[in-house]
Amino acid sequence: MADPKVDALRETLQKYESGELRSDLFEGNSEVSPSAEKPGGGGSAASPSGDEYTKARATVLRKLTGSPKSRHQLTQALLEKEFSQEVITSVLDRMEEVLLIDDAEFARTWVRTRHEMKGLGSAALRRELQEKGIAKETIETALDQLTVEDEDAAARELIENKLRGVTIPVGNGEEDRKEREKITRRLVGMLGRRGHNPGAAFQLVREAMEVRSA
Repeated sequence: MADPKVDALRETLQKYESGELRSDLFEGNSEVSPSAEKPGGGGSAASPSGDEYTKARATVLRKLTGSPKSRHQLTQALLEKEFSQEVITSVLDRMEEVLLIDDAEFARTWVRTRHEMKGLGSAALRRELQEKGIAKETIETALDQLTVEDEDAAARELIENKLRGVTIPVGNGEEDRKEREKITRRLVGMLGRRGHNPGAAFQLVREAMEVRSA
């Protein structure tokens, strides 16, 4: 599904690169982006710091047209291209001012989409957001949108998908019991890797197994 914000940003970048858009749109009052880089500004060419600012800004815009990014991800991308810390801070601060970078919105969207599309639980979502450099408080606020019922429903769907086409032995013999235990362990392990609480995962798996064995 297309993201309207990404589509709008892509259109903005195309206009910016074609010269249809003012070059100072994303600059603010940064001291690192001198007037020399603007049409009509003083001087015949951009200073090295101004040129670096312009290149860093273009890099960020391109990164953002692919998919939303956290500030940490963009910082790392700019560091890899060896931009100065001064320029990185200036560019990203300006992007935050115009809401092209919004870690809170990024975290909320990440939690919602990864939970709905992958069935991930809180632990996995928290780990992923930590890896993207999102602040602890921002992560916990984003996770607040998930309820216990939401996580249980996602876990049940994962269980049902895994059990589809699986024959669960119902006998009382040793072999049947071991096979049921093996299936249970696999399902609980799968839910654990998806970030679901181990205790809740075991209970939900046991319920699903009992229903299918009835």
